[in-house]
Amino acid sequence: MRRLILDHALLPAGWARNVGLDVEDGTIAAVRPDASLEGRERIAGIALPGLPNLHSHTFQRGMAGLAETRGPEGDSFWTWRQVMYRFLGALTPDDVEAVAAFAMMEMLEGGFTSLAEFHYLHHDSDGRPYADIAELSGRIAAAAQTAGMGLTLLPVFYAQGGFGGAAPTEGQRRFINDVESYARLAEGARKAVADLEDAVVGLAPHSLRAVTPESLKEVVATAGEGPIHIHIAEQVKEVEDCRAWSGQRPVAWLLDHAPVDQRWCLIHATHLDGREIAGIAASGAVAGLCPITEANLGDGIFEGVAYGAAGGRFGVGSDSNIEISAPGELKQFEYSQRLQHRARNVLAEREGRSTGRSLYEGALRGGAQALRRRVGAIAAGHRADLVILDQTHPDLAAVSEDRWIDSYVFVAGKAAVDTVMVGGRSLVVKGRHIAHDAITARYARTMTRIVA
Repeated sequence: MRRLILDHALLPAGWARNVGLDVEDGTIAAVRPDASLEGRERIAGIALPGLPNLHSHTFQRGMAGLAETRGPEGDSFWTWRQVMYRFLGALTPDDVEAVAAFAMMEMLEGGFTSLAEFHYLHHDSDGRPYADIAELSGRIAAAAQTAGMGLTLLPVFYAQGGFGGAAPTEGQRRFINDVESYARLAEGARKAVADLEDAVVGLAPHSLRAVTPESLKEVVATAGEGPIHIHIAEQVKEVEDCRAWSGQRPVAWLLDHAPVDQRWCLIHATHLDGREIAGIAASGAVAGLCPITEANLGDGIFEGVAYGAAGGRFGVGSDSNIEISAPGELKQFEYSQRLQHRARNVLAEREGRSTGRSLYEGALRGGAQALRRRVGAIAAGHRADLVILDQTHPDLAAVSEDRWIDSYVFVAGKAAVDTVMVGGRSLVVKGRHIAHDAITARYARTMTRIVA
């Protein structure tokens, strides 16, 4: 049992002081506001529930900055994708683990405490499965063990190169499985995470362009109550190609042909019409937004105002890991809406409500649902995942309560993070991961070899 007392904490009922926290086997056993300090370890600062990261491809952290040179034609997501294919062609299992551990360390230092890893790099560079088909899933699990990251592992089902059963390209050969081999992969992934605390394995059809209707149905039927994540409607071209194939927009097709419910997380969902917005909201699914990556790739702007008005649920993820910052994702989401609507404080829930708190609590709820884990709240029965902000930081020192979150999201950012706990274990202290030097040195060696 670890017995803590938090100076200030954001609880489900609101702000509280001197919060006693009893943590047993990584889980919060009891929460006691206005507790006595006697017999407790004081945690100075402002305690927030740790934010879930609902979408990441950790290997892409290694190519951050390598696709920022303009080509001879207009750059887009599709030209960026070619850079990504070339980069991943060189990665060994050791490389995948080293890059993933570094990305997870940065997530923890940046205010994320749990991760849904959308893992689609499965096979060797020639496209042949490893002797253990889940070798690279095992490397993701090993990285999570090293960094201490709470993990929902989502092995990705990727079966074709485009709508209508197009053959995979050479760059996609490390991703490809049929339904039978994917079942073996998913079973291997479950074995890979068996030694991690409180890990979850779900499934992830990559996108409608990467599966057939028949294989999508077969794979989804195996999900049980676990999470189901899918990329959808990220790019205008994807919407156009889907309409040419099916006569419907991607989200409309999915809602009509799949059992979309609270298990589902629709990643990006950037390009929606009114029926699709209402349909996602009514289904109870989560929209998985990755605002920094979506801006970096030029995807477009999610219909946040209309979706919120419909009661839609959302969470945020770091996706390509071009920049890893929990508050940064929330800020980018709000700022994109301000640019779109030429207004301010657009995503606040109501007049007089803090925009930062609205964003943060919305992302907690949606992120926890998408990961299918008991995270996202400082409450009994939840994992003891906490982000402690430095109350002495100059941007937080003169304000209080909701203004702390506003300053964290819109001003100080991850520089305000002092301590991060996962399962009650302090992994970030004074803003720095306890294994920062070792993880960083391994990553630097790996990238020097790959890029040189």
